[in-house]
Amino acid sequence: MEYLNIVWTSIGSLVVLFILTKIMGYREVSELSMFDYINGITIGSIAAEMATDLEKFEEPLIAMVIYSIVVIAISYASNKSIKVRRFIEGKPLILMDNDQIFYKNLQKARVDVDEFLCQCRNSGYFDISQIQSIILESNGKFSILPKADCRPATPKDLQLNVSSESMLSTVIIDGKIMKENLKHTGNDEKWLLSQLKSQGIKDVSEVFFALCDIHNKLVVYKKLENTVPGDIFE
Repeated sequence: MEYLNIVWTSIGSLVVLFILTKIMGYREVSELSMFDYINGITIGSIAAEMATDLEKFEEPLIAMVIYSIVVIAISYASNKSIKVRRFIEGKPLILMDNDQIFYKNLQKARVDVDEFLCQCRNSGYFDISQIQSIILESNGKFSILPKADCRPATPKDLQLNVSSESMLSTVIIDGKIMKENLKHTGNDEKWLLSQLKSQGIKDVSEVFFALCDIHNKLVVYKKLENTVPGDIFE
């Protein structure tokens, strides 16, 4: 009976945590600020206690709801006030500008030289002389502005006229037709099946996922059961 109660309280804590997270809003882990990170740890700890403390189930539940209300209030205040936002989330730091590295800001951000160079390499810059400015954002990520003569050329730079593009619609996912997405492209299932047939695909179940652009070009990725030939990670 005790194990059954643990199962039910675990499911209950998960449901409550999910609902509260939806209410508070969520971001990707890579985009979490320090405040968001602390919130996640704290609420997760309270939810774990609620799942295991069978005698005092209500107390962690009340604590989690109260904490969520406080988080929502602070988030609202942050959206309304720049000063509150700066206090809670911090402000960006300029680490490098015009070939000058600001050592004090590196110390303030607790970023050493190895981490600094690593972040530059992760952004595709192995030679920092190609960089005009580096800003450490409040979420801990580097924003890098390359020098004008080192940035990738654009069609505008080359004086080329290009047509506008839009997002591709996913019309098949794991062998299932996404009818609403397909309808959004202005096509129907008959058109889709004929397109698959023209690419040598007899049944939609053979498709892992498929994309359709504004020009009705269908890009199909089939389900492949075989392993990757010459896998370099073996």
